[in-house]
Amino acid sequence: MSQPSSNKSVVSVEPQVGSATVPIWIVMALLIAVFAGGLYFDAKGGWFNDRVYAPYANLKEVQLFQPVVGDDWMGLGQRKYEQVCALCHGVDGTGKPGQAPPFVGSEWVLTDTIGRLIRIPLNGVNGPIKVKGQEWTLSMPAMGSGMTDEELAAVLSYMRNSWGNKASVIKPADVKAVRSSVAARTQQWTADELMKVQ
Repeated sequence: MSQPSSNKSVVSVEPQVGSATVPIWIVMALLIAVFAGGLYFDAKGGWFNDRVYAPYANLKEVQLFQPVVGDDWMGLGQRKYEQVCALCHGVDGTGKPGQAPPFVGSEWVLTDTIGRLIRIPLNGVNGPIKVKGQEWTLSMPAMGSGMTDEELAAVLSYMRNSWGNKASVIKPADVKAVRSSVAARTQQWTADELMKVQ
């Protein structure tokens, strides 16, 4: 007896590329990540204000750490700093990698031994020096030797009281005393020599 023939064709059930649906939990996770990113940007982005930059998180912090510009003494220090020091150490005192160390939080800037700090711009520094735990090998010329006692005192006071730094001001008489005590010196200082200054 013969088998009845079927007119139905056999349909192959194989997986097709691109036919699977994306699980809803992946879509939800993506939406939550985008939302969280938006919240973070809103809190930390500064709304594209170009005055907000590292290491500050927002404009309020930038304004908090600015010196009192109306003060003639700090104004003089800021002007001279920006003319002479900012090229290497940055307008914001954060330094430049591989070129110049930071002044923000620097133990050399905030030292109680102000004679040590005053000697650095008067004669310069040569060789390795450790700043905030990082070693720098540099040769800094005597950038402050051409300044008056008042100008150098103002610059150092500005550095000691800007960008979150808080330390005593340096007086022109302090600079004058150190300048006269090192007048015969023609060599740059080393970090070891500076550490011996009391």
